[in-house]
Order: sequence, then C-alpha cells, then structure tokens
Amino acid sequence: MPVFEAMAVLSPSAALLTKTLKPKITTNHQTPIFLNKSTAKLESSKIISICSPQLSNTKASAISRSPGIEAGSGLVSEDTKNILDTVEVFGLNGNAIPISDLWKDRKAVVAFARHFGCVLCRRRADYLAAKKDVMDASGVALVLIGPGSVDQAKTFSEQTKFKGVYADPSHSSYKALQFVSGVSTTFTPKAGLKIIQLYMEGYRQDWKLSFEGDTVAKGGWQQGGIIVAGPGKTNISYIHKDKEAGDDPDIEDIIKACC
Repeated sequence: MPVFEAMAVLSPSAALLTKTLKPKITTNHQTPIFLNKSTAKLESSKIISICSPQLSNTKASAISRSPGIEAGSGLVSEDTKNILDTVEVFGLNGNAIPISDLWKDRKAVVAFARHFGCVLCRRRADYLAAKKDVMDASGVALVLIGPGSVDQAKTFSEQTKFKGVYADPSHSSYKALQFVSGVSTTFTPKAGLKIIQLYMEGYRQDWKLSFEGDTVAKGGWQQGGIIVAGPGKTNISYIHKDKEAGDDPDIEDIIKACC
C-alpha cells in the first residue's frame, strides 16, 4: 500500500496533500470489502514496514482500546439536548426526521461513523451488529449515522448489510454532541495499528466513497462516538466520544448501558 493511501485510510483530506502523487483510482461500489486472508496478511506486512520498522515487531492483536468518554446523562448538558432536538437526519428513503425520533419512544444504541467509506467504521458496524440479537431481545434499536449524503448511506448499508443507517449531510449531530475533529485525533499510533489489524482481517476502505468531494472537504478529520438514548427525547444515559480514529468502547459496556 503506497504511503498516500495509508494516510488516506485515516483521512481522505490527507489526499489533498499528496494529490500530485496519487495515481488514478478506478474502484467502484462493487469492489469487495473483504479479501482473501492470505492476501490481506501480505498487504498488511507491507503496511507495517511502511509505517515503521519498529511496528513490524508489534502484534496487532495487542492493540488496546482508548477509554474515550463514558458518562451518565449528567455529562450531557441541557443545551446539548436542546440542540439535538433541532437536528434532522435522513433515512435511506431520503426523508428527514428529527434525530430524537430515533429514541423518543424506545431505547436506542446510536453509533456515529467517521465517514461512510471509513474502514474503521465498517468494523464498528460489524461489532455492534454482532450484538443485535441481544438488543432486539431487550427492545433496543440499533442505528448508525454517518456525516455524508443519503446515497453514501445507501452504499454503506448495502456493503455492510447494516440495517438502520442514516445520513447527516450537515454534520449537525456531530456538532451538537461535540465530537472531536482534527489531524491530531486522526493520525495516531493506535489508529494506524488498528487499520493494520483490520486489513489483516480482510476489511477494506471504500475509496470511491472516501474520495467524494464532501467527505474530503468536511469529513476527513471527523471522529464519531456512540450514545445510548431513550425512551424520551432528552434521555441520554450513555455517551462515548471517540478520542481518536477507531476508538471503539468495550461492547459489554454498551450492552450494560442499553440492556
């Protein structure tokens, strides 16, 4: 994997820094998300060498999760709740709904992706979907929101088979919840190691989605998070704010909060 491509996995915005070096990308939405494991391992070994010779001696499975920010509803201000009540997201049918409608009548786990092409977010979708039966048994909805267009959300849903995907083209929910954004939260050693681990497992970035104009311009440095909310529009009982790219909380903490 070329250096510019490894950078772009973390942030499509970084591609702007290396645009003159980037070869033409011809991928499309039909590009498989998963590859042969032996191929993935071979590519991953190259990534490790590119990143740092020292990383080649580091086990990807030893990556630890950053604790992020977990809290009860007391750390979600009334102002934040009021702003959230004005935020709209778009379903795959293109219709806008208030984001609080997702949890006003039920409890819901709501995940926020970095962007719809992000390889780390595809892993987030999988690790949450693996517990969907537990959530279903408790009457808890599972939703994923991404900062992008409805068409991007449709493609993400088709590729990951994740049900309950919504688009937030204006990034309003991210601003309301004050999720972090920036270069320093995107290019971190842990994020780089996690990408290597995911490539070894066969996950792949969707480059077509990643290099669409809005994602490059606005979504490249954005981080997401996970909340547990409802029932009730202003009832947010758990919030995890990613401190860096790929900062997934322990799934059991989420289950404990929602079920």
